[in-house]
Amino acid sequence: MGVGKSTIGKLLAEKMNYGFIDMDEEIERREEKSISEIFRIKGESKFRILESDLVKELSKREKIVIACGGGVIMDRTNAKLLSDSSKMVYLTASIDEIINRTSLNNNRPLLNVSNRVDITLKLFEKRKPVYLCYADVTLDTTGKTPNEIVSELMEVIK
Repeated sequence: MGVGKSTIGKLLAEKMNYGFIDMDEEIERREEKSISEIFRIKGESKFRILESDLVKELSKREKIVIACGGGVIMDRTNAKLLSDSSKMVYLTASIDEIINRTSLNNNRPLLNVSNRVDITLKLFEKRKPVYLCYADVTLDTTGKTPNEIVSELMEVIK
């Protein structure tokens, strides 16, 4: 959530000559609706089913970098499928940085609320232990350029 998964994922995939899949973008493409529209029309539970179906599919593929939506790993089945088939990278940032980055984007249905800062803090605290549990690599993106982050990742995942 606002840590640069899509940007970093694309750059990392290019450097590694891998394919790249942004799960949110792929779901939007397949459903022909934005994530916000899917949440509004079909509900969060249907969106989570679409995510899980996509995880099952992607976990069978090789040589791809996957940018997971922030809630994907909260489903233990998704987390297990991905951790068994992939190297899991947990990108994080300071809470101030996350709030700043996410404030620029209104296409985040869980954050389209009046108490956005409180919800961001709650989501961060709820997700962090699960992310840490499954992460092979943890990298703080605060104050770093995408290229700096990708260089660090390339060193760690060799």
